[in-house]
Amino acid sequence: MSRLKSSERRMKLILMLQDSSKRITVDELADTFGVSRRTIFRDFNVLTELNVPVTWDQYSGYGVIEGYKIPPLMFNSRELATIMVGLNFVKSQVDKQLVDDAKGVELKIKNVLPAELKEFMNSLDNRTVVDPFLHFGSEKKEGGNWYLVSSAISQKKSLSFIYKSQKDNKKSDRTIDPYLLVFYKDHWNVIGYSHKREANRNFVLDRMETVKILDQNYSEKEKINAEALIFGSNESGQIIDVLVDDKANRVFRANLPTKIFKENAVSSKKIKVSFRFENLDYINEWLLQFGDKVEIVSPKELIGKREKLLKSMLSQI
Repeated sequence: MSRLKSSERRMKLILMLQDSSKRITVDELADTFGVSRRTIFRDFNVLTELNVPVTWDQYSGYGVIEGYKIPPLMFNSRELATIMVGLNFVKSQVDKQLVDDAKGVELKIKNVLPAELKEFMNSLDNRTVVDPFLHFGSEKKEGGNWYLVSSAISQKKSLSFIYKSQKDNKKSDRTIDPYLLVFYKDHWNVIGYSHKREANRNFVLDRMETVKILDQNYSEKEKINAEALIFGSNESGQIIDVLVDDKANRVFRANLPTKIFKENAVSSKKIKVSFRFENLDYINEWLLQFGDKVEIVSPKELIGKREKLLKSMLSQI
């Protein structure tokens, strides 16, 4: 940790001591803050003068009396800047509930800040814009009960709901063990083990109705791997080959909604990229944003879908 001002170090020291799960030795604290043992002892003297109830055990180290808490909302300007970037990113999203929650968090923080930091935070709020096209250009909408789903995940409890299929809008009863909550640019998803399919599946939250947390705990068969869960749904999909123009390569790679498993340069300006994807209609529309900078090589079914989509678009001119 980089060297901190003494006031910041002592504030972080109090927060560390409040963790009732473990006590901390002077050597551990000196190493954490990059200071000498003598400096840590001086910090303890200052905390004692401020009536912070520091306790010591010769076998386990330092802590504070159980139940002692300090107001947690004490930030320096850099931490506030980080918070504002995060809040402005959330406020730029299309999920109305998420935006409202971010505004509520922002209001609570501002209400407890001293005047100079509140002014600093207000200036950042007005001059920091994250993802302007989403922030200014999209209508906010309800995105499903992400909080209820996150509660089920934290408690490791199963969820039941009625799900409306994206393909034909048919509704069916579902029960899942929720593992991961994922937010894309315009919607929430939950990935979990489907009792009906007996496999991991992805569900869009705004297509879930009558969501209930069941009084039924589940156990994870193995440690959750977020990356594997997010991209694993495409492992059974078709192999797709495309030629990507060098000018579009960075944006293509950064936003492709699956993992690339093979690539090679076919010229100084073209890269052949291979990936798997299950929903060809979706990936067809997604690839269209790159225009002639991305050429579909295979499969023939996807090429046919591209031709059909382009003819439909031309007929509307």
